[in-house]
This record gives sequence, C-alpha cells and structure tokens, in this order.
Amino acid sequence: MRVLILNQNSTVPPDQRVWPEAQALTARGYEVHIICPLGKGYPLRRENIDGIRVYRYSPGPEGRSITGYLREYTVAILSLLFLTLVIRARRRIDVVMISNPPDLLFVVAMPLMALGARLVYDHHDACPELMIAKGFRAGSWVVRLNTLFERFTYRACDVSLEPNESFRDIALERGHMRQEDTFVVRNAPRTTRFADSRADDKYRYGRKHMVAYVGMMAIQDGLDYLIDAAHVIVTDWQRHDIQFVLVGSGPELERLRERVRALNLRDYMTFTGFISDPVALGSVLKTADVFVGPDPANPMNNISSMHKTVEYMLLRKPIVQFDLCEGRATAGEASLYAAPNDVTDFAKSIVRLVDDPEMRDRMGDIGFQRITTDLNWDAQVPSLLAAYERVLAKPRTSGTAGKPAKEGRTPRSSVTSEPRRMSS
Repeated sequence: MRVLILNQNSTVPPDQRVWPEAQALTARGYEVHIICPLGKGYPLRRENIDGIRVYRYSPGPEGRSITGYLREYTVAILSLLFLTLVIRARRRIDVVMISNPPDLLFVVAMPLMALGARLVYDHHDACPELMIAKGFRAGSWVVRLNTLFERFTYRACDVSLEPNESFRDIALERGHMRQEDTFVVRNAPRTTRFADSRADDKYRYGRKHMVAYVGMMAIQDGLDYLIDAAHVIVTDWQRHDIQFVLVGSGPELERLRERVRALNLRDYMTFTGFISDPVALGSVLKTADVFVGPDPANPMNNISSMHKTVEYMLLRKPIVQFDLCEGRATAGEASLYAAPNDVTDFAKSIVRLVDDPEMRDRMGDIGFQRITTDLNWDAQVPSLLAAYERVLAKPRTSGTAGKPAKEGRTPRSSVTSEPRRMSS
C-alpha cells in the first residue's frame, strides 16, 4: 500500500510528528512518499531516507499578513499539486495524508481521491483558533474562512488523527466526524531521541543557572512574555546568575533579537537559531536547569498539546508555563503554572525552580515517568496504525468521503475558546 504525505508547514526529518509517523508506516510495510518544503540543512529536492521517498519544493516567504499568507499558500498549493501529479503519474497512491496548517491541502488531494485514494487528515493546529492567536478578531472574515476550510477538510477526509481530546472534540462537533473515524495520536517523543547527547556547560556562558526554550518563534508562541520575564529577573531583581538560551527560528526571530538588544539583555539571552542535529540539540537542552513554555493563554494554546513540553519531560527537567488546559493535562506535576499571561508570576516561578534543586529533581522525575509509561511515541503507534487499518477497510470513493450529517446535531460554525474536557 502506498501513502503520500503532504506537509506544508515544515521539512522532514526535522518535523517531529510527520517523520515518526512516516517511519512507523514504513516499518509496517507501507511505501511512503512525503512532499514538503526545503528547509535549513535539507537542500536536496529528491531524497530517499531509510526507504522513505522525500520530495521538496522551494517555499515562498513565510506569511505575516493577509497578502503574505496568500502568497505563501499559493506557492505551496501549486508546488504540492505539481509534485503530487508527478508522483501519481508514476505509481498508484492508496492513501493521502494531509498535515495542516493550512486547511487547504484537501484541494491538492482531490485529484488522487477522484482516482480512488482515501484521505487521512492529520490535525496539527486548530486553524480558526490559530488565526485568533495571530491577532484576528474571532468573528472576522479571516477566522470564518478558516472555519469553512476546516469544515471542508473534515468533509473530505475518511479518517482524522487528533493530538489530544480537545482536538477530538473539534473533529466530532465542528467536523461532524464519526467517533470510529477519529483517532487520538499524541505529540510524543521517542525515549531514545537525546540518548547520545551530553550536557555542555559552555551554554551557560559562565553563569550558575540556565533556563532554556526550544520551539517555533512566531507571534503566537509568546516569546515576548519570556523576554519580559527575563527583564524582570535580571533588571528589576538583579539576578545576574541566570542565562536564558532560546533554540529555534521563525518569523519573529529577528524582531525578538532586536527587542533583547533594546532591553540590554543581550548578555543574558542567547538565540542559537534552529538546530537540526538531535545530538547537538540535546547537548544544549541537557545543560539547562529549567525549561519554559511561554505560550500565552488564548483559544488555540489552551487546547493545544505542545511538542516541546513532552521533550522537556523526556529530559527529566522541570517546566514553567502559563496555566493552560492541555498544558496541565500533559505535564501534570512536572510543571509550575503561572497565572495566565502574568509576566511577574512567570518570572517568580522561574526563580523559584532555579533556587530549589530538590524541587527540580522531584518534578523532573515525575515528568520522565509519564514519558516512559504513556506519553512516548511507541505508545502512539498502535493508534496510528489502527487509523490506517480503518481507512483501508473503507471502500474506494470517487471524490470526497461523503459523510452524511449526523442527525440531531446542529453544526457549530463558531470557534470555541475552551476545550470541552481535559485529556488524561
């Protein structure tokens, strides 16, 4: 059985959801093809990695406005469609898996669906809520349009993969999916991901303590809250023994660097940029004493399970984050929770952990135990494979999946700001 994965948001192998999924499917005997953008450290347009065929295209500049998003997604859709048709001309495709954002990739999959392929929707971000997090009003035409695209995507797909129970609620309520066609596959690391890494005190830059962040640097990721907290700690409280190391890249990186310079924090905050090598990344992260997740409280972050959170837990280190529903559901007692969007409380929580090594060790052990039992990638693979068994058991279609509307349920056209229940 041949699987084609469409991923506009990042390249592989660095994508820590799409790549493990592809590897699990390959190990099960599927022939896997991935179309994704070129990325730093991965300049080849065609590559075979461990039996997985990767096709990369040149992405447009990352959008930061309506015009920018239109340009970015137009380039992506046309590139994905061209490569999809090239692949299909050479071989049959049985399953197409689309990984959002954006919720437009069902358009690329439609020619293959017309030829009998089934569609799996791998739901990474709740796009209507994402637009709100980027600054658009909840009732704006942009958010309504993204809600419509989300509905079209669910209408087209045969099966959906959801990263937590809050997202599964979206699939059932806004997407009108059947329960048996919706599978929870959590964002989770392999327990061996950083096994070859060793701590290196050079990342402390001569300071006693180190606080680290790893992840995207976009407006919705809350790095401004972290910078503000560092300013309180260093300038207001005169704590000069803490180094902040921020790993990652994104559209806000240069602006954040400039803000750090303007606040005279350059000696205390280091931006490493994106680190693709897991050994090098692990070396930075294993040096840290405390990890932070400054994602602010908003409709998207409150229902999202952050991949960085489980990686922090894998490294047996405590976390400071704002009190978000799915963040608390994931980390449990492995994290301190600051009052939502309260910079001073966030700063107090960081200093509290920095100054209490026994608390750090205890919380780190709790998080690591959760990872080794039920929040690691191996524990997610059965659900992923069950979803594929389900979709392949369905009859081939010509066009969309054609799910009938559920009786007695009124479609929800508005986005929700709170999850209906917490995940376990």
